Amino acid sequence: MALGSVLGIQHLPMIRPAMRARQLPGRSLKRAHVRRDTAAMTCAENTSIRHGETLPFGQLLRQWRSLRKRAQLDVALEAGVSQRHLSFLESSRAQPSRDMVLQLAEVLDVPLRERNLWLHAAGFAPMFQQRALQDDDMVAVREALTLTIKHHEPYPAMVVNRQWDMLMSNAPAERFVALLGQPDEVWQRVDESGGRNVMRMTFHPQGMQPRLKNWPQVATLLLNRLHRELAADPTHQALRQLLADVSHFPGVSAPWRSQHWLSGSPPPIFPMEYDLGEHTLKVFSMVSSFGTALDVTADELRVETFFPADEFSRNFFHMLSA
Repeated sequence: MALGSVLGIQHLPMIRPAMRARQLPGRSLKRAHVRRDTAAMTCAENTSIRHGETLPFGQLLRQWRSLRKRAQLDVALEAGVSQRHLSFLESSRAQPSRDMVLQLAEVLDVPLRERNLWLHAAGFAPMFQQRALQDDDMVAVREALTLTIKHHEPYPAMVVNRQWDMLMSNAPAERFVALLGQPDEVWQRVDESGGRNVMRMTFHPQGMQPRLKNWPQVATLLLNRLHRELAADPTHQALRQLLADVSHFPGVSAPWRSQHWLSGSPPPIFPMEYDLGEHTLKVFSMVSSFGTALDVTADELRVETFFPADEFSRNFFHMLSA
C-alpha cells in the first residue's frame, strides 16, 4: 500500500516523478549505514598553524585566553599559578611543564585537537591520538554509535563530525533523504565535495531548504548554532569554511541574528516543518556526544537524533519504515 494512502495524503509534493526515490540497497535498509571517514585528519590539521609552522606556546596561550575573553589573573587563579608566571609563559620568558600545558588547556576549554598542538609547541609529544573511525581501537565507539542510531528507528538518526559531515546513519535517515530523489544524486547536488554534509543538505536550495515551511526561522537558529560552535572552537578552519559557504547560499538572509519572529512565550523546542502538501511534517532534533572522550575523533563525534513533534509526524515515520 502506498505511503500517501496509508496516511491519508493524496500526493507528496516532495517526491517528483522525475526524481522519485529509488529502493535503497537492501543492506542499507536493514542495518545502520556506515560511511568510511575518508577525511581523517592529522593532529596538525585545522589548528593554529601559520605557513606550515606551529606558533610558539606563549602565543597560543595568549591567543586562546583572548578568544575565551578571560583575564590573565582569572586564568592564573584557576590554574593554580601566579599571574606573574602566566605572564612569563605568554611572553615565552618561561617554559611550561607538560602538566602545566594540559592544566592551562583544561582551564581554557581547548579542544583535544588543539591540545596536541600546544604540547608540540611546548616541546612535548602529542598526547591525544586521532584514530580513524574504522580503527580496531575504536570498536567500542563504533558499537555504541551503531546501537544508538539503530535503536532510534523508526526515526532518523545520524553520526556527524565537528564540521557536520555525516559518517553514519540509520535506515530511516536514508529513506528521508530519498524523499528528495535518489540519495546519491541528491547528495551530489548539495555537496560538490563528494561528501555528505548535513548542513549543506539543509541550507542548499536543491536540498531541504525549499521543503521547509518555516525556513527563515530554521536558518536563523542553525546559523546561530554554527556561530556558537565556531566560537567554542575558533581555530577549526573546516567549520569556519562551512559557515561561510552556507551563509551565502540563495535564500539565506543576512540578518541571521534577528529574533523578531519570536513573540510571547516560545515553545520549549522549535520544530522544523516540512511541506508535504496537505500535511506538515514536524520534527526536532537532539545532539549528543561522548562525555569522556580522549581521542580527537571520538571527541568531535556528534549523534543527531530526530523526533516527531506531533501524531501525524509520528505515524509518517512508522509508515516510512514499514
